[in-house]
Amino acid sequence: MIHLASKNRYDKMTYNRCGRSGIKLSALSLGLWHNFGSVDVYDTAKDILFHAFDNGITHYDLANNYGPEPGSAEETFGKVLHRHLKNYRDEMVISTKAGYYMWPGPYGEWGSKKYLVSSLDQSLKRMNLEYVDIFYHHRPDPDTPLEETMTALDQIVRQGKALYIGLSNYSASQMQKAESMLRELGTPCLIHQPRYNMFDRWVEDGLLEVLDKRGVGCIPFSPLAQGLLTDRYLKEIPADSRMAKEHGFLQENAFTDVRKKAIVQLNELALKRGQSLAQMAIAWLLKDKRITSVLIGASSVEQLYNNLGALGNLHFSVEELQHMEIILKPTSK
Repeated sequence: MIHLASKNRYDKMTYNRCGRSGIKLSALSLGLWHNFGSVDVYDTAKDILFHAFDNGITHYDLANNYGPEPGSAEETFGKVLHRHLKNYRDEMVISTKAGYYMWPGPYGEWGSKKYLVSSLDQSLKRMNLEYVDIFYHHRPDPDTPLEETMTALDQIVRQGKALYIGLSNYSASQMQKAESMLRELGTPCLIHQPRYNMFDRWVEDGLLEVLDKRGVGCIPFSPLAQGLLTDRYLKEIPADSRMAKEHGFLQENAFTDVRKKAIVQLNELALKRGQSLAQMAIAWLLKDKRITSVLIGASSVEQLYNNLGALGNLHFSVEELQHMEIILKPTSK
């Protein structure tokens, strides 16, 4: 049955220009890294996607290896899209990526033309799409010449398999070189996707400046540090948390005593602002005008709405920002 979307779905969402392109992205985008794989409940994934779209989220971010099992998040998204949301395809920005391990042998990961073209063909088949809006190279390849990777991305756009190109996890210097190559080829880089949150701020050491100068958008992933920047970890590791899952990426050694203290102090500040800790962490990223959108994850509709609540207060006073820096300083050591 086709989902009947809310008529007011665009009323409360903010849309930001992506670099110097013609594209605007919703301030919050939905990432399908977790909770949409074959190990997860399909109906829950479907409900999250419905509510995200009904609340103005237009960008849906995937990758070839998202699951688990790898590829299954794309399959889940494709099923929901074609069974229930196909009438709204042109209102969506759908992205996928390739770069990490996907299949055995020498052609199943990194950045060769063979791998990138084959991977995207597989992704399109899993999602039953003719094209994606954004195709990312997921990580730099130390062994493949950068020219090969960039010409492959350019070819993919010229073949109509993707409308735009993105890069992910590239350093400032790598980004400069890659962006210059893409621009010379006539397929400028639309957006960069780095890991960025209050506990992981490497992008502030040059990358954000490069993106801003070159007119490339920025969409951070892991804004909540894989759930650490939420009120779930104020006392201990919850039994049903991502850290407790054997197939999860968040490891227990990330939950240090220094971070525990910072989480408690940040939560107190968030409550004074009338926000949850998760909402404040997302708002902290969006306060920077160089940030186009923030990738949020959700394991439930309730969690999705909590994240959407971040848009209600994006302003920080000078005193609040200074206090946050004092809290966060020990975590950067």
